[in-house]
Amino acid sequence: MKISLTIRQKILYFILGTAIVVFSVVFYFISSSSRQLAYNQAIKLTNSYARQYALNIESLINQDFAVTRTLATTFLEYKQLPFDKWQKLIYPMYERVIKTTPRVDAYWDSWELSNLDTSWKKPYGRYFHIVYKRNGKYLTKTEMRSLDGDPPTYESMKKAAKELIAEPYISELQNGQMMTTLTSPLLENGKFIGLIGADLILTRFQNLVHEIKPYPNSFAFLLSNNGTFLAHPDSTIYKKNIADVLPEFNEKYGILKRIKKGKSFSFSHTDEKGNGIYYTFEPIKIGKTNTPWAIGIAVPINDILAAANKNYNTSFILAVIGLLVMILVIYIVSNNIAKPIKTITQIILDFAKGKIIKDIKLDTKGNTEISQMAAAVEKSLIGIHKKTQFASEIGSGNLSVDLELLSEDDHLGKSLLEMRDNLRKAREEEEQRKVEESKKRWINEGMAKFGEILRQNNDNLTLLSQELIKNLVWHLNASVGGIFLLNEDSETGDKTFDMVAMFAYDRNRLMKRSYHFAEGIIGACAAERDVIILKEVPQDYIEITSGLGGINPNFIIAVPLIFEDQVLGVIEIASLQEFKEHEIEFLKDLSNSIASTLNSVKVNTLTAELLMKSKEQAEMMAAQEEEMRQNMEELQATQEEAARRTFEFESLINALNTAAFVMEYDTNGYVVNINDGYLNFLGAKREDIIGMHYSDGLVLSDEEKKSFDKTWNEILNGKTHKHKTKINLLGKEYTLLESYTPTFDQNGQLVKILKIAMDISNI
Repeated sequence: MKISLTIRQKILYFILGTAIVVFSVVFYFISSSSRQLAYNQAIKLTNSYARQYALNIESLINQDFAVTRTLATTFLEYKQLPFDKWQKLIYPMYERVIKTTPRVDAYWDSWELSNLDTSWKKPYGRYFHIVYKRNGKYLTKTEMRSLDGDPPTYESMKKAAKELIAEPYISELQNGQMMTTLTSPLLENGKFIGLIGADLILTRFQNLVHEIKPYPNSFAFLLSNNGTFLAHPDSTIYKKNIADVLPEFNEKYGILKRIKKGKSFSFSHTDEKGNGIYYTFEPIKIGKTNTPWAIGIAVPINDILAAANKNYNTSFILAVIGLLVMILVIYIVSNNIAKPIKTITQIILDFAKGKIIKDIKLDTKGNTEISQMAAAVEKSLIGIHKKTQFASEIGSGNLSVDLELLSEDDHLGKSLLEMRDNLRKAREEEEQRKVEESKKRWINEGMAKFGEILRQNNDNLTLLSQELIKNLVWHLNASVGGIFLLNEDSETGDKTFDMVAMFAYDRNRLMKRSYHFAEGIIGACAAERDVIILKEVPQDYIEITSGLGGINPNFIIAVPLIFEDQVLGVIEIASLQEFKEHEIEFLKDLSNSIASTLNSVKVNTLTAELLMKSKEQAEMMAAQEEEMRQNMEELQATQEEAARRTFEFESLINALNTAAFVMEYDTNGYVVNINDGYLNFLGAKREDIIGMHYSDGLVLSDEEKKSFDKTWNEILNGKTHKHKTKINLLGKEYTLLESYTPTFDQNGQLVKILKIAMDISNI
């Protein structure tokens, strides 16, 4: 069921309800922000405490480290005196230092024996001297140590060869107090020769940590690099390792790992009682070591938020009081607003029904919002009446009528004026559209007309050009025009643009019909490959004549005819009237079609010429073909004779290979070829024979060898030779009748020696 509420009820319900909700949200936001701000400030304060005390502790330890560092630097002067005399100076030096540093339990030095005694060759062994305090007295002790090997602790210090702070330990000599040792190496030319150490009592840090209380229930503690509690208010935890007493806490937040990294960190933890505790840790960087300590502060979150909670309660009480006052004020104001609004509402209801009252009288006295609203309603109704009359005039077609706006914010009035302006604009656009359609129709008709001209006259260049320029001048309502086409002289290679068609040119203009590239408007248009428009034509350029006299044109346009990036010609048109934009675009578009058609005409003309030449060449080729046919018949007869002789020669070679042994030598006497019959006779493989010398395997006496060499030289000089030869194969002698024949190339040069042999062993 929909509930109907009056203005007064809506003010009370909605405005008051909204005010309460907004007030509550704002109060909650402000109080939450205040609590968060207080929490953040408390966190910053706690972190600042931790950082400040970390620097204090770091400064105190570094002061002691500075003493050991200074002693190490001083002790490096030991070579100025013999070591035994130098040792006598150490105790007085230690005594003066230890009196100024009561927190130091002992100072000691350790020297490598290999450095003090050149006869000591072992890598261990050291001279040790210590000054320490016992029962208020200073004692000293000197002894030789590590003669059988360095203990692990000293060996690690020796290998490190840098400043170190030892992990804190409990000293029984100092009644169970926590202590640590600071060491500075003695380095001579980069070589480790000893250590200076200070045993430091850490009790003062326990007292220092007790002083750190940024909040009533907060507490601080000090941790070593390995997690030993060096100071803690809880005696059950003090001196123990965090990994042993609080293993889950340490593992959960990775405390030891983060301490070793030497970085600040913090976190919030909820203990077993459900209380939130904020922990912050700050690193303590000691000297030049890489084993930082850390100081931690724990603050209960309830302590941090105590002041914020108190402020919250006070703010809540004040907010409730303020809300009650606001309710009372809204109730009174709603009564004063509801009554006049009711009257104005009735007038608006009548207006909503379409009733426009011309004479309206409302109480507009005073300067209240209600009176202003009444005045506004009265003014609005008068304005509506004027707008109604304005709309009526617009509806009757009177677009010149005007309307006075009620104000700069009179959106309805502005909308009506905008409607009038839009109607004006629509009327103007309609007229412009008709003009554009007329231009498009003119262009389309022109393209269709010239397309037909290009199709009908594409076989006659002169007629085509004449028809084009004549119709272009007519279509553009121009005065004169001409077409200039590219002419290339095949002999000289000269290129000119010659007039091939004209329309209405006078005699003076006809005197020059040819232009080179970049010459005149025609040559410039061809060179620039773009349209050229002249709006200031020279007086003597051209004259348009009629029966009543002559007049110069006012405008000239030159359009290049380009096909496939080549300028084929130029169209020039002169007019008394300026060329319109759509006419220029029409000429540009049409020039592409004209150029394409001109190119086709040229190609067709060239094709006709080529066909004529082709016909003449075909007749010439027919005669040559007949002559070639006769030559081919003669050549075929010659080839048949050559084939017959080749067959006879191959038969002769086959018969020779069957009946005799054939071998070929190069000019140096080495075998380059051998037939199969010879290989079978010798019982050898081809690769074993190829490359052998002519004398290999022959059974010859010294006299016979000399005679054979002489014979071989005669063969090389071109003489054929025959003789008998004995050879030994596998222990058996054979007699061969051999014939050596030299073979020459076409230039008379010796290329190889042919040997033909026959077995006459059994003859």
